[in-house]
Amino acid sequence: MLVRVAIGALVLAGLYLQYKYWFSDVGYFRDQALEREVVKQGQRLTALEERNRILAAEVRAQKQGLAAVEARARSDLGMIKEGETFYLVDSEPR
Repeated sequence: MLVRVAIGALVLAGLYLQYKYWFSDVGYFRDQALEREVVKQGQRLTALEERNRILAAEVRAQKQGLAAVEARARSDLGMIKEGETFYLVDSEPR
């Protein structure tokens, strides 16, 4: 009788430990989800680092002289210098 109770207790303890290993908040499935999240955040970090690198290069260019400011004004705002002639080319054929 005592042996059966001991075996039953060991089986229950084993099942409990298996449940904790697979399904608890520190178990296998949670670990896999966290690893996927780490990879996702690493990719996001890489993209943000690249964006920051580009922005830092733009800031350095802006600080170095007016050529970068002029180029940005021309491309983003469509500005032209005094004395220049502006031509607008229609890309659609008539």
